Amino acid sequence: MGIKKFKPTTPWRRAMTGNTFEEITTTTPYKALTVSLKRHAGRNNTWTITIRHQGWGNAKRYRLVDFYFHDKKSIPAKVETIEYDPYRTAWISLVCYKDWERRYILAHKDMKVWDKIITDEKTQLQSGNRLQVWNIPVWLSIYNVELIVGQWASSVRAAWSKAVIVSQEWEYTQVKMPSWEIRLVNRKCYATLGQVSNPDNNQIVIGKAWRTRHMWVRPTVLGKSMNPVDHPHWGWEWHAPIGMKAPKTPWWKVALGYKTRSKKKFTNRWILRTKKGKLMV
Repeated sequence: MGIKKFKPTTPWRRAMTGNTFEEITTTTPYKALTVSLKRHAGRNNTWTITIRHQGWGNAKRYRLVDFYFHDKKSIPAKVETIEYDPYRTAWISLVCYKDWERRYILAHKDMKVWDKIITDEKTQLQSGNRLQVWNIPVWLSIYNVELIVGQWASSVRAAWSKAVIVSQEWEYTQVKMPSWEIRLVNRKCYATLGQVSNPDNNQIVIGKAWRTRHMWVRPTVLGKSMNPVDHPHWGWEWHAPIGMKAPKTPWWKVALGYKTRSKKKFTNRWILRTKKGKLMV
């Protein structure tokens, strides 16, 4: 684990940093578990831009990472590689199950080649093992959290993120999410022990715009540099003030401080405490 710096041969090179990739054991992905995704640059079927600031970047293949696990209960697996995934911030691992099937999974921070993992309702408490949350002791770190019984690991998957078991109740387990939100999770949901890999991801300095362009991100322009038809902040010939009390989105919605979550959203019943400490019950 570490961050590498570059010789200051140019102004942007002086501040730029990158990952050393010391944990990576191979640079060639397992071809059977990769696919080529068709990119549409944020446009829909009528070629209208629905997601802004997307465009061409480096060609890359998507790794089919397993977030389901339910068809591999009680089957031990062995870690074969630690790999880089261009579509996510964390490292991934290629594991080989005892039935000789190979799959990609999210790697935890201490995962190494030849480690053994298993998914079961109740199993040994070691990083990488996956089990039901009611069998996990309080204050242990987890990731790849399943929020709906029988679905898939939908939460806590970014680099260096983790959730914590706060308490065990009759039917639900209180889980403290990375945002500090405390959420009720059904006791039969599964989670993986440990913390997600790549701890230095938030220390990387992009350094120059072209490096962001390689990541399929197009430039962002100030609203007051646009025409009146494109943004409410338009500024005539000069960079004048936006002329309104609060910044707006291109669709005239309040941009800062406005709560967009619906008060009637059905998942509100599972939130015990918000990330700002507000009790929901």
